[in-house]
Amino acid sequence: MNYFLLAVITLETTALGIACYYLWKFSNIVLRVEDQLEVALDALDERYQSISKVLQIPLFYDSPEIKKVVEDVRGSRDAILNVARSIAKIEEEETDER
Repeated sequence: MNYFLLAVITLETTALGIACYYLWKFSNIVLRVEDQLEVALDALDERYQSISKVLQIPLFYDSPEIKKVVEDVRGSRDAILNVARSIAKIEEEETDER
């Protein structure tokens, strides 16, 4: 009986050690991904501000090609904003769950 309890405790301690190792490993991965997301959000914010400044400049040429490029840039700006909002929303949901 005494050896049985010792064997069970040994197995549980080993399982706990393995679980702690993988918990540490995966938590480091999550922290690295979070840091990369923050850097990406900062870059997206800079690009959004830069594109917004360019789009505020009045257009002095009525060429349909130039108007098309300006509309494409506006669409790109909106896409950047949507991606940033999506990522920020995911981070907010994770924060609320904690």
